[in-house]
Amino acid sequence: MPRGRPKRPKSRPEPATGGAISGYEAELWASSNALRGSMDAAEYKHVVLGLIFLKYISDAFEETHARLEAESDEGADPEDPDEYRANNVFWVPPEARWTYLQAQAKQAAIGRLVDDAMAGIEGDNPALKDVLPKDYARPALDKQRLGQLIDLVSNIRVGDREARSRDVLGRVYEYFLSEFANAEGKKGGEFYTPRCVVRLLVEMIEPYQGRVYDPCCGSSGMFVQSVDFIEAHASGNGNVRTTPSGARADISIYGQESNYTTWRLARMNLAIRGIGGQIEQGDSFHNDRHPDLRADFVLANPPFNVSDWGGERLTEDQRWVYGVPPKGNANFAWVQHIVHHLAPKGVAGFVLANGSMSAQQSGEGEIRKNLIEAGLVDCMVALPGQLFYSTQIPACLWFLSRRRFGDGLRDRRGEVLFVDARRLGRMMTRRHRELADAEIKRIADTYHAWSGGTGAGDYEDVPGFCRSAPLDEVRKHGHVLTPGRYVGAEPVEDDGEPFEAKMTRLAAEWRAQRTKAAGLDAEIAKNLAALGFGGVDDSD
Repeated sequence: MPRGRPKRPKSRPEPATGGAISGYEAELWASSNALRGSMDAAEYKHVVLGLIFLKYISDAFEETHARLEAESDEGADPEDPDEYRANNVFWVPPEARWTYLQAQAKQAAIGRLVDDAMAGIEGDNPALKDVLPKDYARPALDKQRLGQLIDLVSNIRVGDREARSRDVLGRVYEYFLSEFANAEGKKGGEFYTPRCVVRLLVEMIEPYQGRVYDPCCGSSGMFVQSVDFIEAHASGNGNVRTTPSGARADISIYGQESNYTTWRLARMNLAIRGIGGQIEQGDSFHNDRHPDLRADFVLANPPFNVSDWGGERLTEDQRWVYGVPPKGNANFAWVQHIVHHLAPKGVAGFVLANGSMSAQQSGEGEIRKNLIEAGLVDCMVALPGQLFYSTQIPACLWFLSRRRFGDGLRDRRGEVLFVDARRLGRMMTRRHRELADAEIKRIADTYHAWSGGTGAGDYEDVPGFCRSAPLDEVRKHGHVLTPGRYVGAEPVEDDGEPFEAKMTRLAAEWRAQRTKAAGLDAEIAKNLAALGFGGVDDSD
């Protein structure tokens, strides 16, 4: 299976915002979505994304096949699977090749042919076993629309060398994931975390090298952005700074996802980028598939406020070092699961509902207090509303660290950084907000300056935005971690006008407006009288 993703050329323009992508993807989405008909978005996404994935591996195969044919005089065999595996290209059997499927797109049996293609690819490539969708023959799927969708996907090159260098498929795939999440609403958040939120988490904890873990990985967006971060910063295209050595570092990826269909999306999302990883399927609480893992970095967006997580069966679990989480809310079960998997110098960044910062009921306040007193809480970020497709519940970012001194960082023990980012971002639609690149950079730079990282600049408290609070102050607030309690109010800019002069001006404006209002009232009364309503009581 492909081991590495080609580096982007330095001239490639970056998106203007933390999540917006160019119009090409939007046009392709509009065309494919028009073929959806009455099919539910939750079903249709597997139809579309499966075909796009198939087109990707077929493009890469056909390019290599053409090269091997040209080299046949030198002994190359274009029908030898080992030739492709040696080049980190998936082998595609004849019945699964895109040219064959496209030629059959108008046939009534096209659904069965696509299923056979998917099964054939899985059979010849063990890394894709049980990953690809194989239900295109089901009666509910309109075969005419399926043929039209195949024709549409045929018009894009996503897997040849040029397309890979520009990461065409990665961008299309991510755009489609975000649009399906938007179409599915609440359910969409189960597999997709908005790109700008993932980027902020990654820019904050900087996973340059080591083991990266996500216990509820959805479609693997955290891992994709981690690899993107390393490549961008190692090539000098990042917006913070390069790795300490100035070269690309390596990460090992470990993930788990409870939903089977989402787990398949995760595996495909990594495979299209040539990213290897141990992505397991199962419930992280009750069937932890990485029990001995101690990760250098943990990135996660757990589902908010889950009540039916089975906590009554785990009351004696070894992970609950800081207190037994309530049976009716999994928030602090996720927090302690993450802490349990942190390495001795590990760092974690994850999303939780705002209630986690202040809740006192069912022992949650005590667990939060114990985490703070243990020196694990490094930074809290309050996010703006409407960032997530899945919920309108206000959210925040937690950053925990077992590396709060040493390794070139200043000693931050006894302090917590609070960042209030609720006023950042801009509305991209009536329902959805995004953080811009500059805003992501501002938050991340603030954290790195406060941490004392090399070349990060000097940190200063900014009223209304950020403040480094001593532990004693956090204790006085009852171990509540809401940033608004600590950062204060943003200062009102002084316009330089003396108070007496301003009041004189405002009073004059008020009197002038009253005079104007009286004139308008008189005009209205005159018009009413002309219409025969002159006897209307003014008090009405």
